[in-house]
Amino acid sequence: MAKSTIYAGLEIGTHKICVVVGEAKRDGAIKILGVGQAPSRGVRKGEIVDFETVQTCLNDALVRAEDRSDVMIRNVFLGVSGAHIQSLNNRGCHRLPEDQVEITEDDVEEAKEIARNVSIPQQNVFLHSVTRQYIVDGVEGVRQPIGREGRMLEADYHIIHGIRGRIQNAIRCVREIPLEVEDVVFNPVAAAQVVLTREAKTQGALMLDFGAGTCDYVLYDDGMITASGCVPLGGDHITNDVAMALEIPNGRAEKLKIEEGSTDYQDVPEGELLNIEDETGLVLGEVPRAFLNEVMYLRTKEIMETVKAAVEPHLHRLGAGVFLTGGVSLMKGIENVAQEVFGRKVTRAGSAPVSGISSTFENPQFSAPIGLIRYAQILDAEKPYLSPLKRLGRRMQELLSSFAL
Repeated sequence: MAKSTIYAGLEIGTHKICVVVGEAKRDGAIKILGVGQAPSRGVRKGEIVDFETVQTCLNDALVRAEDRSDVMIRNVFLGVSGAHIQSLNNRGCHRLPEDQVEITEDDVEEAKEIARNVSIPQQNVFLHSVTRQYIVDGVEGVRQPIGREGRMLEADYHIIHGIRGRIQNAIRCVREIPLEVEDVVFNPVAAAQVVLTREAKTQGALMLDFGAGTCDYVLYDDGMITASGCVPLGGDHITNDVAMALEIPNGRAEKLKIEEGSTDYQDVPEGELLNIEDETGLVLGEVPRAFLNEVMYLRTKEIMETVKAAVEPHLHRLGAGVFLTGGVSLMKGIENVAQEVFGRKVTRAGSAPVSGISSTFENPQFSAPIGLIRYAQILDAEKPYLSPLKRLGRRMQELLSSFAL
């Protein structure tokens, strides 16, 4: 019988804090045992700005997750975001000793260390070093070089890094609950594990995790992660634009955006009006539906064009197209804006089907926290076979643990 392990994923988002408890089996199956949510306060653009407020919200979500899963949570995989997180691709080249013909684990480790020897800002710390491929004597696409004959080994890595202090703040906030942080994961890397199939990654896919405060993205080409990053703009900015344009409070603007708004403005019947109501339902005035939709369209297009500029060199490789997830991906008409901006097939996607109570949570809002469970499962499954990455993970944990908390 396949061994099962229970993991907890934690996403501290701009609008909500979500704790997911999942049981993962080594045959790939995942059963969601419980989900706890709480409104998020003290978070701005994906980053913590008020410790005590966030901890109160986090504790509420944690208690709900524990009650629903009947699991006492002590360790979590923590999802992070923020405009400070950046990425790059780099190769490390290692020549084998003259008296050696087969590549060993030590050779892979050496090539990896060379690949990671890149210049990043002094205040930054490595978050992920993801293997893209190995190249043996010029032959690309090698996934497992150990045991192969060769003279020259190159390690091709996608490296994600962020500002040490901001990552430290997130870890400190969680540890004071107290919870132990098993690993820190860039949100779109986690979400991609349940949004993108292996086929989509192989064909080439761009995933946008469109949240309230940020739009995170990750791009796969030929099965390899090629680009990732974060745009510090999200659904709240669309709401703010609506509030300013219509001169109404943000709460009313958010409700109007969700219930009546769309990014499709050109096909709206001429003269169609919407009532603007206060909290009691009293009609304060009217606004053309086309105007509301155009305001939403312009900001949505700006956000997507910012992502497009970051991944422009790889757009021609997107055979599977663009995948939209995150809460804002539920916005009416958003897929049409993505089609216009990227010129590729667009799919709105939630997390892949999992068992348990997940039917409620197989929607875009829960892609990242459920993806953390899948990420944890994959990480554990790979440890026996990729011991160099295991050692890297341990060093990363030691580095993060060494922060003065």
